[in-house]
Amino acid sequence: MTARLNSAQPYAVGLFRMVVGLLFACHGAASLFGVLGGAFGTGATVRAGAWPSWYAAVIELVGGVLVLLGLATRAAAFIASGSMAYAYFKVHQPHALWPIQNGGEPAVMFCWALLLLVFTGSGAFGLDRLLARRSTAQTGRAAEQTPVTA
Repeated sequence: MTARLNSAQPYAVGLFRMVVGLLFACHGAASLFGVLGGAFGTGATVRAGAWPSWYAAVIELVGGVLVLLGLATRAAAFIASGSMAYAYFKVHQPHALWPIQNGGEPAVMFCWALLLLVFTGSGAFGLDRLLARRSTAQTGRAAEQTPVTA
């Protein structure tokens, strides 16, 4: 049973990555474009260039799409995780100690989910994996074509 679960791990990580990336991108799109209920569920958008909300929304949208696609997953997840840590400690935590009390649960969950992806990588279905395979195949072909000189 353990072997079967272990063999499914890349697929579980890949699905996890896609769900987290999609939700994170939706959060950014809501803030930037007013879709899906808009910023903070009010239908509003954040003002362009407003610190830190507009920059956070851009990181959410771009980082979420990159994580969803599995492209530069580790770097995108690292930056996105850091932005959520900033959001929690600067925006939510000053209002109360616990995330349940200060409305910071989404920031905490995104922060830790994205941080996990920094260490696991994109898993299955990611463009990172596809590009790595293609690069390895090209390197192998180039090595076969290089003449050996003695």
